[in-house]
Amino acid sequence: MPPTPAPGWSRRDLYWILALTVLFEAVTCLFRFGLGLESTRDTGTLGRWTFGLRIHHGYVGLLLAGLSLLLARGSFLRTWCLRIGLALVASDLCHHFLILWPLTGNPSLDLVYPE
Repeated sequence: MPPTPAPGWSRRDLYWILALTVLFEAVTCLFRFGLGLESTRDTGTLGRWTFGLRIHHGYVGLLLAGLSLLLARGSFLRTWCLRIGLALVASDLCHHFLILWPLTGNPSLDLVYPE
């Protein structure tokens, strides 16, 4: 039996969030394992633009989800900001705790770039 969505949500929203989470995680795993890239190592030059803070895609998701609350209820933009935002947060959490931690022994949840 499919999960019951929260009030104001539809099953379609949940399915979109799940599908987008899988898509974002597949792309993340492609970069990490297929291309051998590591965010902390390979994006370190961004640290000067972010004051040393490492930007996870989950942060962008939180920003989008928060932004969606400022948009008109029921609008196309609000719906998609919320769907994409929650999927980015879910993908980031899955990546660190369900993929990286078991496979590498380290969740690599760095909050700042190394010196």
